[in-house]
This record gives sequence, C-alpha cells and structure tokens, in this order.
Amino acid sequence: MYQGIRIAGFGGQGVVSAGILLAQAGVECKKNSSWLPSYGPEMRGGTANCSVVISDGEVYTPIVAMPDTVIVMNEPSLPKFEPLVKKGGLLIINSSLINSRPTRTDIKSVCVPCNQIAEEIGMDRIATLVALGAYCKLMGAVSVENIVHAMKKVYKRAKPEMLELNKKALEAGFAAIE
Repeated sequence: MYQGIRIAGFGGQGVVSAGILLAQAGVECKKNSSWLPSYGPEMRGGTANCSVVISDGEVYTPIVAMPDTVIVMNEPSLPKFEPLVKKGGLLIINSSLINSRPTRTDIKSVCVPCNQIAEEIGMDRIATLVALGAYCKLMGAVSVENIVHAMKKVYKRAKPEMLELNKKALEAGFAAIE
C-alpha cells in the first residue's frame, strides 16, 4: 500500500496541520509516513499545501509529484493541483468555497461542503478535518480512530472539548460520503 496525498488551500485553513495529523495517523497504524509542507512568506491568507506519504514500504522521498489523492480547500488550488492527480486518482473538493468543477474525467472527483459541515458542528476552522474524514472513508489508508489518536499527540495542549469538536468534524466528513 502506498498513498501520496497533497492537501492545498489558503494559509490559515489548517492545511499544514491536517497534513501533520494525516502523517501521524499513518504512524499510529504502523505504517511509514512523511510530511512536507510548502508555503510562502505570506502564510495566512496566501496559499499553502503539503505532501503526505503513507506506505507499508519504505518512503524514499517526501515529495509527492503525482499524488494518488488531492484535497483542495479553496478555489485557486483546484486548477493548480487537479492536473497533478495520478490517472485513476481521487480529488476531494471543498464545495463550500469552490464553485468551479474539475475538468478531468480520468479521476474520481468528490465534492464535500467542508466549511458548511464545520459551521454546523460549531466552528468553520475545522473544515480540513471534515475533508480528512471524507478521505478516510474513500481511501481507507488510515481510519478516523487513527487520526483521533494522532490528535492527542499532535495537539498535546488542546482542551478536551476542542479534541471532541475535531472528532465530530472527522466523523461528519466520513458520514458525508455515501
């Protein structure tokens, strides 16, 4: 099993944090994983993306040039990252903030209203966790439980109520996929 994932969006959307969680979740389920962030000096409000690899075998490079899965959280990320998805790969689109639709027919595209679901739970800042929940359902490389366990290590100072809100976001993203 090898999964190369790219997560992209605005700085401040939790893209980099989602990547860390996903990589740590890979470790939690006894897989090899890597995480590589990429963002400019503008950070908050600018664009950010990260590469995550989860594999049963060795991870030779943290760079994911042709991802199996791309999660796009904002409009500018769709035209930039859609072309990179491997043929037969998966594109998860945050339909709350992205009005455009993908142009490729050789990949699976799934629209999830991440921000809307996050707002219904109580905080739009957890929209990337909704997307990760959808990823768990669609790909199965890691489980929601793996990510919940990873949160306890990554967010050591988080209050229990925030961890519970994050868990609800993951579960809602998982449930949003039919």
